[in-house]
Amino acid sequence: MAEVVSPVPGAGRREPGEVGRTRGPPVADPGAALSPQGEIIEGCRLPVLRRNQDNEDEWPLAEILSVKDISGRKLFYVHYIDFNKRLDEWVTHERLDLKKIQFPKKEAKTPTKNGLPGSRPGSPEREVPASAQASGKTLPIPVQITLRFNLPKEREAIPGGEPDQPLSSSSCLQPNHRSTKRKVEVVSPATPVPSETAPASVFPQNGSARRAVAAQPGRKRKSNCLGTDEDSQDSSDGIPSAPRMTGSLVSDRSHDDIVTRMKNIECIELGRHRLKPWYFSPYPQELTALPVLYLCEFCLKYGRSLKCLQRHLTKCDLRHPPGNEIYRKGTISFFEIDGRKNKSYSQNLCLLAKCFLDHKTLYYDTDPFLFYVMTEYDCKGFHIVGYFSKEKESTEDYNVACILTLPPYQRRGYGKLLIEFSYELSKVEGKTGTPEKPLSDLGLLSYRSYWSQTILEILMGLKSESGERPQITINEISEITSIKKEDVISTLQYLNLINYYKGQYILTLSEDIVDGHERAMLKRLLRIDSKCLHFTPKDWSKRGKW
Repeated sequence: MAEVVSPVPGAGRREPGEVGRTRGPPVADPGAALSPQGEIIEGCRLPVLRRNQDNEDEWPLAEILSVKDISGRKLFYVHYIDFNKRLDEWVTHERLDLKKIQFPKKEAKTPTKNGLPGSRPGSPEREVPASAQASGKTLPIPVQITLRFNLPKEREAIPGGEPDQPLSSSSCLQPNHRSTKRKVEVVSPATPVPSETAPASVFPQNGSARRAVAAQPGRKRKSNCLGTDEDSQDSSDGIPSAPRMTGSLVSDRSHDDIVTRMKNIECIELGRHRLKPWYFSPYPQELTALPVLYLCEFCLKYGRSLKCLQRHLTKCDLRHPPGNEIYRKGTISFFEIDGRKNKSYSQNLCLLAKCFLDHKTLYYDTDPFLFYVMTEYDCKGFHIVGYFSKEKESTEDYNVACILTLPPYQRRGYGKLLIEFSYELSKVEGKTGTPEKPLSDLGLLSYRSYWSQTILEILMGLKSESGERPQITINEISEITSIKKEDVISTLQYLNLINYYKGQYILTLSEDIVDGHERAMLKRLLRIDSKCLHFTPKDWSKRGKW
């Protein structure tokens, strides 16, 4: 839901294995390569003119997904290859470079893997790196080059063992009470991964790290016996073999057809903002042809015209989301909404969120979910800023199913505030949590940034005793922050902090990391105050609570 968190308008994020861009001003020749019928057809690929984030012209390769005729003028819906789908758009004939057109190949007669069709039969073969073809995996958007290892059960520290044996492609880390494999990003294949209970010394390079107060171990957590990551629960290629009808919102990509690949809503008016959707959302078909879809910003009901919205506002008594207000500090409030008790609002919220979330699907059964809506207050009421949802009962230790900051409020710190609030709830519940996978590209960046800042804040706050280096375990970091142990380990490895020195694991904080962290924390003005949270967790295992 991940994902969360804003792109630069018009900016394209390239994925691994992308093909080179075609630059320069090719001239569109109407008489250039066309189909045997004399027209451009769906499935064709060719360079298309667009403006990048530097306001420069570029000609990336794009695929024609649909063609329509408006008043005798043809428009083409294009998807830029290796760009995020939120950049898909309708373009005119003048922006197409017909000299380099690639016509779709004939549909293969042999069935594809698992008997499922590809994303678009008849489309040209996508260029996929050899490593991805060998593993059958869809490569994620990286922050830096990493190696992936499957990490099943983490063993308790064994006296007399060999602690200095580094990770290899066949070695693995085993978490307590886990029976399924996990994936953790490993920065250096030569760096061993510490046991969760083995203390790691923390010291600076060149003596530059700061110390404030000693870290206190958190209270005991409930044992997690059934937790699994989404990656391990699903099939080996990271795609769910079937969606979990009990609550998971992860989309089943096998049903990604031509309809859901195209944006169907042109514009949404929500309060004082007009939003341009990024992705498909299953609003009623008759509303998709409207130039603007009008939403009530308090109950999120949709209407086909401004007059319908104005008539609705005379009857709508809500000035805040339904449910209980469980947090308020300044102008920021959080409301807890039960998907069973407030079904209409929850469904409308899902429809709105789907316009900006591509990795999640929509189930109209909202009963298994709780929704936490963040609002900003002014004299007219509580205006929605963003939200996250979570399952009432999660056997996989998920504390977030979908998470979204609406585009008008992005790049202002609200994404991290939503993430911090989700972990604050986990602390009250006495659990560790992790977001449901897969995360969107923006969600991954936000979570990785939050994990890094939170863990570095703990490490830099450690105080040495008796002149010795301060020590802390993975379990202690997890208990203090409520971040799942696998996420703690992957973050330490992503930051390249873990080293093995003279028979023990050490976390080395360089001057660059310390200075970068302090600069980032100075910009992070919005924080959750636990004293303002009024939340009592429920035992949802008793069905009567539903």
